[in-house]
Amino acid sequence: MKIAILDDYQDSTRDLDCFPLLRDHEVKIFTNSTRGLGQLAIRLAPFEALVLIRERTVLNRALLAKLPNLKLISQTGKVAGNIDVAAASELGVAIVEGVGSPTAPAELTWALIMAATRKIVPYANNLRDGLWQTASINPGLNGLGTALKGRTLAIWGYGKIGQMIAGYGRAFGMNVLVWGSQASRDAAVADGNAAATTREAFFEQADVLSLHLRLNPATRGIVSAEDLARMKPTALFVNTSRAELVQEDALERALPQGRPGYAALDVFTSEPLAADSALLRMPTVLATPHLGYVEKDSYELYFRHAFQNIVDFAAGRHGALLNPDYAKGGRTQ
Repeated sequence: MKIAILDDYQDSTRDLDCFPLLRDHEVKIFTNSTRGLGQLAIRLAPFEALVLIRERTVLNRALLAKLPNLKLISQTGKVAGNIDVAAASELGVAIVEGVGSPTAPAELTWALIMAATRKIVPYANNLRDGLWQTASINPGLNGLGTALKGRTLAIWGYGKIGQMIAGYGRAFGMNVLVWGSQASRDAAVADGNAAATTREAFFEQADVLSLHLRLNPATRGIVSAEDLARMKPTALFVNTSRAELVQEDALERALPQGRPGYAALDVFTSEPLAADSALLRMPTVLATPHLGYVEKDSYELYFRHAFQNIVDFAAGRHGALLNPDYAKGGRTQ
């Protein structure tokens, strides 16, 4: 098959241990993103199979309709709204999913929490400029960092990642407070954590608040400006899940007003994030370029399944199909 691997910013997939799985196929790796419909259609038109790195490229109906040679979409991890599944099925395009692991995003979340609360990045950057124990040359931002022990870690969402973060918090002596569905709160209490009595109390009591929710129509914009305004001026807001969980521009407006006082972010509504983004100009924001799953073990796991799914599909084995009715469409294998 003629295969395109999209949005491999670091050109890393060719060096993975699992890459030889595609040795019998023609593979093109794209290391930059193209967003315009016309440009994407021209770029992808020759290919029979696409390998998507999570949700970096969106395949909507308009784009899929312009890809007459496309037979297969191999998603790393699970499809999360980036593919129009109904359109793909109608057009005869098969979709296969893989698996993921909560380990890397959970560890990245904790790294951000540690770095932000102890102000590690500004301290390190200022040290390079000869400034000893200086978090900022702005006196208002040159305060001390804080330890985590005894403080309240608020977690919205108690799935696999949320549970790992709760475990890290307990190991550091934090008071873990969980919000979410009733099932999530009950599970959190069963694990020895506390469940917030109300949504308002959840935001008000948090010293560190971390989101661990899937993005879907029910959770899009679920964090409001009113929620953020309830947070302490000393609180840290952490988002390594999806930027769209927060109402548009709510965080950008809240941070300059001082509630919450700080943010640590790994996800953004438009990625790659533009260099002139307002968030990058805020000294109270620690931002990383969506690194949650970007590490060697996760890539090997993601791509081994994605590549094996292509090999299986080419051999007529369709066990991982997300849309088994795809063959009713107009294209054939």
